[in-house]
Amino acid sequence: MNKSEIGVAGRLARYFINSKLTPLLMIFAVLTGVFAIYETPREEDPQIVVPMMDVFVGMPGASAKEVEQRVTTPMERLIWQIPGVEYVYSMSYPGQSMVIVRFKVGENEEDSIVKLYNKLYSNFDLIPPGATKPLIKPRTIYDVPILALTFWSGRYDDYQLRRVVAEVQQRVQGIQNVSVTQILGGQRREIRVMLSPERMAAHGVAPAAIVPILSMTNQQLQSGEFASGNREYQVETGDFLRTADDVGKVVIGVSKGRPVYLRDVATIEDGPAEPSDYVLFGYGKGAQTREHSPIGEFPAVTLSVSKLKGTNAVTTAAAVLKMVNDLKGSVIPQDVHVTVTRNYGQSAEEKSNELLEHLLIATLSVTLLIALALGWRPSIVVLAAVPVTLALALFVFYLYGYTLNRVTLFALIFSIGILVDDAIVVVENIARHFHLPQNKGRPLSEVAVEAVDEVGNPTILATFTVIAAVFPMAFVRGLMGPYMRPIPIGASMAMIFSLLVAFIVSPWAALRVLAKSSSHGEEGAGPNRTQRIYRRVVTPLIQDRRKRLYFLGGVVLLLLLVMVLPLLKIVLVKMLPFDNKSEFQVIVDMPEGTTLEQTALATQQVARRIAEEPEVVNYVEYIGVAAPYDFNGLVRHYFLRQGPNKAEIYVDLLPKGERSAQSHDIAKRVRLAIDPIGAKYGAKLKVAEIPPGPPVMATLVAEVYGPSYSGQIDVARQVLADFKKTPGVVDVDWSVEAPQRKLRFVVDKQKAALDEISTEQIAQTLHLALHGDVVGIAHLPDEREDVNILLRVPRAERSSATSLGEIRVISRNGTLVPLSELTTVKEETIEQTIYHKNLKPVVYVTGDVAGQEESPVYAMIRLAKELDKIKAPDGTSIERYLTRQPFLTNHYSMKWDGEWQITYEVFRDLGFAFLVALILIYGIVVGWFQSFIVPLVIMAPIPLTLVGILPAHAIMGAFFTATSIIGFIALAGIIVRNSILVVDFVELRLAQGMPLEEAVVDAGAVRFRPILLTAAAVVVGALVILSDPIFRGLAISLIAGAVASTLLSQVAVPVLYYMTAHKKRPAPGDTEPGGGTE
Repeated sequence: MNKSEIGVAGRLARYFINSKLTPLLMIFAVLTGVFAIYETPREEDPQIVVPMMDVFVGMPGASAKEVEQRVTTPMERLIWQIPGVEYVYSMSYPGQSMVIVRFKVGENEEDSIVKLYNKLYSNFDLIPPGATKPLIKPRTIYDVPILALTFWSGRYDDYQLRRVVAEVQQRVQGIQNVSVTQILGGQRREIRVMLSPERMAAHGVAPAAIVPILSMTNQQLQSGEFASGNREYQVETGDFLRTADDVGKVVIGVSKGRPVYLRDVATIEDGPAEPSDYVLFGYGKGAQTREHSPIGEFPAVTLSVSKLKGTNAVTTAAAVLKMVNDLKGSVIPQDVHVTVTRNYGQSAEEKSNELLEHLLIATLSVTLLIALALGWRPSIVVLAAVPVTLALALFVFYLYGYTLNRVTLFALIFSIGILVDDAIVVVENIARHFHLPQNKGRPLSEVAVEAVDEVGNPTILATFTVIAAVFPMAFVRGLMGPYMRPIPIGASMAMIFSLLVAFIVSPWAALRVLAKSSSHGEEGAGPNRTQRIYRRVVTPLIQDRRKRLYFLGGVVLLLLLVMVLPLLKIVLVKMLPFDNKSEFQVIVDMPEGTTLEQTALATQQVARRIAEEPEVVNYVEYIGVAAPYDFNGLVRHYFLRQGPNKAEIYVDLLPKGERSAQSHDIAKRVRLAIDPIGAKYGAKLKVAEIPPGPPVMATLVAEVYGPSYSGQIDVARQVLADFKKTPGVVDVDWSVEAPQRKLRFVVDKQKAALDEISTEQIAQTLHLALHGDVVGIAHLPDEREDVNILLRVPRAERSSATSLGEIRVISRNGTLVPLSELTTVKEETIEQTIYHKNLKPVVYVTGDVAGQEESPVYAMIRLAKELDKIKAPDGTSIERYLTRQPFLTNHYSMKWDGEWQITYEVFRDLGFAFLVALILIYGIVVGWFQSFIVPLVIMAPIPLTLVGILPAHAIMGAFFTATSIIGFIALAGIIVRNSILVVDFVELRLAQGMPLEEAVVDAGAVRFRPILLTAAAVVVGALVILSDPIFRGLAISLIAGAVASTLLSQVAVPVLYYMTAHKKRPAPGDTEPGGGTE
């Protein structure tokens, strides 16, 4: 063969087939992969960068409506002007505004924060009088704790436990790559000054007068220095308050010519603060077989630990646990137990190791398959290409900044069956050429180069068609985009590397391994068994027009039949299936106004019922304080769930290998068990599972818009009722709070003016009595946490309007006046929080789905008829929107959101990616074959993958999900690749002078074995993914789609090509059954 006649593939093979560089390149590639495995951080799931900030602005005393008008709405308008902002959510409470700003996925976090700061502070002059400066709190996924260590004891109370945990926290913060640490639960040490109204009245002291005195007393300042006697002296003035005794000795006034000490009018205690939350730990039934699992609930304190951005969760978690273990017996007393209630480092390591093991299994399985089909020597040659390709792909992940997580590793496992295709085609052709009689006696290196060159161009074309099918998925937008992006990027890079490896490494290895075969040049040119079977099937279809039409009609009918499976709900559609995690949460919302103790009682009853489930290992109750949050909690802002009527139960399950039930099934069982308890206490209970993909406010969300907020609430109430009575809709709730009463102390301005007492003075006095005033800290250098000095009135004397009325304020002339003489008490209802989304007032109705059809789409369909009956306050029907907010809010309307919104966006983007893929494939094939018809023949089998995909989902009982669509799109490229190999071979035979009928049959027969082998490789490679709940749909699509489409397309493509080419060059003997010519 003339050197100038060979193509790119042949030239690469010729250069590297005997080069000393080839083994060096292989070793170098493998080493880069090993480096990437050790250096790439490991995590269980991808880190999705969504710049998000919370903005808090106070306006004390203002109503929710005034806060909305004066603070929230103007601030929203400013924020909406910032480039890159995608969503603006807001809540207007009485006296407080909170705005959540969410930028588009992928926006630079630092730039987003700067843009928000600049916009707000450059318009600070627009903030109304009485409003505070904006407090901006960035929220990132890197703040999500990877570790939660729960310290509990049957001997120590939560106050003592917190002091122990504070010591541990101090040491953990010094570990490399540790970011934020937080202590949850337990009471801090506090010097509490409990003021007695009677004693203060007896000594003529008002509460408000004590605050500035204590603040000014608790001072120690460097006043300067002076020189004397050749020496320099530093001068300090004052002395800090350090103990309760110091505080008690502070002189706060003079009565009857004698000093009045603080201890004379107050009881001063040094100890735990008044409880504002409780954290309790308990074991479940699943822990009975384990060591040290006592029955009951114990006071607990949790230490949560986050890691720095871009660092390894596995090593960071391991370092923290090692330090904690080392501290046992010294800092951590023997009677204090530490239970790891969250360890994302361990789960990341287990998942990574499991998937790397699956990667190895998939590789060896494909190798075994090739060995059975082609022999052990060709399988070794193909195997040599796999580690080189995978190593280079892993190195690309490292360079891209990806972590080793379930998605990146699944991308490689998904690629296994595809990336060996090039090597299989090349090696099979080399082996075939080695056995051809005409090549006997020729230099094997020359034969190998010819074999590579023969399939080189179609292999390049076929590989780029697969890339054209897969790569557009990298441009899926929204939260799902970065979650899925490693799949198209990883697969595309792997295929490019596999192509190069097939042309560089495979010929080099084939020459050294296959050359040792003794059968070189001895096999005749006759067809093998596979080819004979193929010819018996295809030849009659080529020769008989009626059989061709029957075959094609049957294929189309079969395709139409399977397309109705989703419409008949035999195949159910869902964004992503439920994952199988080892944890879930139960969210407890008691009615507004519920005391902390009542919330604790209800939560304990719920937790004890959960503990009876056989899969529950342990649980932690967080009452009045938020539990350590995950990505789901970050988006839903669970970390702000603080207050006496809120609680969470964090539940740990047995490891997946020790239980047969999936976590979702356990969660459904728990929901049914605890619902009666929630009804008994009037609590709203929600079972929150870790979502398999991007989190949303709730699975099912209805947003109600309209011209009047009260009207929106009325409409939302009807939507809520429809949710509750719809089968399969659970955990129903809405954003409207239960009515809560408040007492307003109305100041008699005339009486107050006569006594020269201001409204501010009265308000500050009541605030001190009820909430307490922190007047400073006790300066104790050895304490790990601040020890506040708190002034407050005892609980018994601040528990009714009457007792509060006995508290006195001091007038300008020094007399003490009871509040009851200056105020009258009115009972009112607290205003509802006003919610906005993207500047429009909204009321949310939320729910989850459970049952047979666990997808929001089917719940929405079931709800449609009931929602049609809803009437707005003005008597009109409400408009419904599926994918966008209403442009105007002058009519009452409802928009679906939640999982549906992400489902729509992802399926829309995947559909668009598929369309782009088809256009790219068509363009590539047109450019190669210089025909507009041939590419249509090549692409015709793409829909045939559904013949396998949809029935397989029905048989397996699996949802048709986003990963199923990824498999379908990838198969489009694989099927086109196989079709190209057949059609290119047909045209090669035609160019050699072979008749059309014979060329079509011969090309299909010769290419059938390698194509069947590559399909089998896809199937075997995908088998290891089948057990993963999230990527099960991908595996089913690849396995069933590859089998069905390969068998059908390898018959359909030759038939279609013959039908189109036959019209241009009719062949003699092509007859109908009746004997006439076609």
